[in-house]
Amino acid sequence: MRKIIVFCLLLFLLATACKGRPKAVMTPLPGNGAEPPEYGDALVEGTIGEPSNLIPMLAGDAASHSVSGMIYNGLVKYDTDLSVIGDLAESWDISPDGLVIVFHLRKGVKWADGVEFTSDDVMFGFKTIIDEKTPTAYKEDFLQVKKAEAPDKYTFKVTYGKPFAPALTSWGSLVVLPKHLLEGKDITKSDMVRNPVGLGPYKLSRWTPGQELILDSYADYFEGRPYIDKYVYRVIPDSATMFLELQAGGIDMMGLTPVQYTKQTENEFYRTNFRKFRYPVFSYTHMAFNLKHPLFRDKRIRQAIAYAIDKSELVDVVLYGLGSPATGPYVPNTWPYNPDVKKYGYDLEKAKQLLKEAGWSDSDGDGILDKDGLPFTFTILTNMGNNLRKNTATIIQWRLAKIGIRVEIKALEWSTFVNEFIDKRRFEAVIIGWSIGLDPDQYDIWHSSKTKEKEFNFIGYNNPEVDALLEQGRRTFDLEKRKKAYFRIQEILADELPYIFLYVPDATPIVHARFRGIKPAPIGISYNQPKWYVPKRLQRHGMEQ
Repeated sequence: MRKIIVFCLLLFLLATACKGRPKAVMTPLPGNGAEPPEYGDALVEGTIGEPSNLIPMLAGDAASHSVSGMIYNGLVKYDTDLSVIGDLAESWDISPDGLVIVFHLRKGVKWADGVEFTSDDVMFGFKTIIDEKTPTAYKEDFLQVKKAEAPDKYTFKVTYGKPFAPALTSWGSLVVLPKHLLEGKDITKSDMVRNPVGLGPYKLSRWTPGQELILDSYADYFEGRPYIDKYVYRVIPDSATMFLELQAGGIDMMGLTPVQYTKQTENEFYRTNFRKFRYPVFSYTHMAFNLKHPLFRDKRIRQAIAYAIDKSELVDVVLYGLGSPATGPYVPNTWPYNPDVKKYGYDLEKAKQLLKEAGWSDSDGDGILDKDGLPFTFTILTNMGNNLRKNTATIIQWRLAKIGIRVEIKALEWSTFVNEFIDKRRFEAVIIGWSIGLDPDQYDIWHSSKTKEKEFNFIGYNNPEVDALLEQGRRTFDLEKRKKAYFRIQEILADELPYIFLYVPDATPIVHARFRGIKPAPIGISYNQPKWYVPKRLQRHGMEQ
């Protein structure tokens, strides 16, 4: 389990509280009777993005966390009902004031190289993530720890200086690292960036850049050897090409686009050979502005753009109805979500009025607004391979043309998009997605101190009241007080619009029908992947000798 925030490459996410959320939907699976679990076979998943590295604390993208989540474990994780349960920690004690947590670690757990896991590995990971030399966006939670101790091999104790609501859930899979392999080394230059050694159900066998990552099951995994012998990630940057591979048998699993889910898989071939799933995820797609850019410093400009965008149109046309409009950084039907924030309905006249108030007019009659002799034109950047975002940008381009704003669209390869443009702040606007953690604390996205390279406030947002509210929200265990802080944050963001929150998509994965043991839950479908299996009569792949 992670209390993390990552850039969304695929529409993947865990949930925060699911009151009122629809249940997972799946198609019937002919012949999927109760057959005993068997070892063997391989699962091949298509992914549009390649990991940046496989040390979780160094990675900010969903592809890296998806793969590393199969290799590493944390002290705690979420159960299917979203309650917190033990992972590497079999139990823990929390002091009455919430300031001290004592984790009791599992005994007999081994790293993939055979060395025993102990509290020294937790302490080493903790010291690494808080080290000022470690380039990570996730250190803030761990800087809240006043004192960390490892009194014996199987006990890890942390003391906080102030109440910290996400304390327990922060000890997911970001921190634990093998001390015996990394001590005294520069973590950013370590072999483990590409050749990790973990404690999880799988271990990396081979990484062919730009093509695939092959994971082998870890026979000594502390929760039991996974039934599926190999987990293969095939990097296929284009979703249409990936879909052809699914049909041809080149992959077993992928996230379907809305048109693939609603139209292209509604036939006998897919109903017989695959299982489709649909469930709400904690993710949102947005258009973020570079607030340092002169065009976007005036909130009236951002509000005008919001009025010129029809979010319902985006949900209907881009998502085929598989989602809902977004109004802020939390998703509907969860406890921190504020349903009463300012809404921006489609209103071209209101948009034009705000632009006029901000000094923009079509002085030369060419259909493009001007101010001080400069036309209102900007570029939206997004990532290649994600047609949902490209289609979203195209509709926004068309809508903004109606109010005199010329938009260009540029799609970039993922690593270039993040490393050269977002991290370097070389953009005017981007369309991107966030996968958000289960705790509503979003300090790393919105706090004014989080604007360094590789940190998540890449737009340069700065609001002292929001800074204070973020502190309030994380410094109390009182749910109502936290809720009040997060409601107010949403009110401010809805007025200032550093992002235009566009839509909350549904997850729509598809898995080949030979895989059994898949049990949809509020947390998704992948939480129990080591328990998936293929009956012997249906297995396609044998282990390499």
